[in-house]
Amino acid sequence: MASPLDAINPDVFKTYVFWSAVLVAKMLLMSPMTAIQRIKNKAFANPEDASAVSNKLKPKLDDPDVERVRRAHQNDLENIPLFFVIGFLYMLTNPAPFLAVNLFRAVAVSRIIHTLVYAVVVIPQPARFLAFTGAMAPISYMTLQTILYFMV
Repeated sequence: MASPLDAINPDVFKTYVFWSAVLVAKMLLMSPMTAIQRIKNKAFANPEDASAVSNKLKPKLDDPDVERVRRAHQNDLENIPLFFVIGFLYMLTNPAPFLAVNLFRAVAVSRIIHTLVYAVVVIPQPARFLAFTGAMAPISYMTLQTILYFMV
């Protein structure tokens, strides 16, 4: 009996793994980005962190720069795992390699741009909305195609 994994195109799989790893690396960088903003703005969430820098510092939970990076990170945590799951399931539908590869690229590049325009070099709307949509549209498409393919 053949495994459903046998139908996965090796080039599509390789692209999926590559862009998934890029997105994991991007998410891993968000914690140091938050820490840099906390140190730069002396905006520590915990008393022990604040006192490590100066006994006069009190916890500060509302620094706009820190919160912007934290919100970008939270947005990643809410959206990137969806790509990990649906991207893998989409590969089981035996999609056209050109389409699948470019959908994976679009999601990853859009998520990177989203972080850049939200937390690194703040650009006014609709930049963040367009970057968010640039990832959400392919994820939604892959979801719909997967549902239709496996509909019983």
